[in-house]
Amino acid sequence: MSIVIYVAVMAVVTYLIRMVPFTFFRKKITSQFWLSFLHYIPYAVLSAMTFPAIFYSTGDGNTVTAVAGTIVALAMAYFELPLIAVALGASAAAFITGLII
Repeated sequence: MSIVIYVAVMAVVTYLIRMVPFTFFRKKITSQFWLSFLHYIPYAVLSAMTFPAIFYSTGDGNTVTAVAGTIVALAMAYFELPLIAVALGASAAAFITGLII
């Protein structure tokens, strides 16, 4: 029964997050400040959720492997490689670093 309550609460929260902007912003947003602010929100939220998970993902208490994977991922992403290549390269770098250390 508790799982039903959890799903219901998540549904309400998700609905509110999507409904509130439509309620408060009836006219088109013309302010350059707010447009640029809203443009960067998804990147900031994604970074805030992803980076802590990256450094604790290896689970071995040693963040060296996570740092190695992150550096490889950032380098590959800088060169605009496909997402699957970046993910595989970062995973391989973390794995190989774990074998060496």
